[in-house]
Amino acid sequence: MTRWNADRGFGFITPAQPGDDLFVHVSAFPRGLEAPRIGEVISFETEHGPDGRPRAVRVVRAGTHAPRHDAPARRNTARTTPAKGQLGLGKVLLMMLVLGGGAFAYQQRDYLIDAFTPAPAPEQTSPQERHVVAAPASAPTSQYRCGGRTHCSQMTSCEDATYVLQHCPNTAMDGDHDGVPCEQQWCR
Repeated sequence: MTRWNADRGFGFITPAQPGDDLFVHVSAFPRGLEAPRIGEVISFETEHGPDGRPRAVRVVRAGTHAPRHDAPARRNTARTTPAKGQLGLGKVLLMMLVLGGGAFAYQQRDYLIDAFTPAPAPEQTSPQERHVVAAPASAPTSQYRCGGRTHCSQMTSCEDATYVLQHCPNTAMDGDHDGVPCEQQWCR
């Protein structure tokens, strides 16, 4: 070691073979040891620095064993993300959950529509009209039957829907309450 600037953490080494002095930075010395002293005998390897000139690296003081130097370990740079075009398990499960929920909602759409449609307000009728409304209907002699059908998707024609609307309880086929059932499907 021929020169050392302790304030700035670098110095110069005169090599045993003739040549220019080599730059050495404090980071080239093993950690945890005292600062280098002028006149101290050291061993080192050389590499070219960022400026292209040779510099001392992996410095070892005389009388100490050189640390075993292995090639710098490379980190595994292979990404663990799926290759292009593949989906992760989480995304697949999320898509299955969304599609399953959508299919369930589609199958339950009639029930959901009924559940969120407000019930029609009872109409005010005169006592005379109440008597007519309250009169029992004669037994149906038509080809149509109630059979628990309440929605347009369960009807086969406009006549079938009209019969069910007039003669069966709890129907959900006349959304605007104008007396014409299934206007978008059967009775246009």
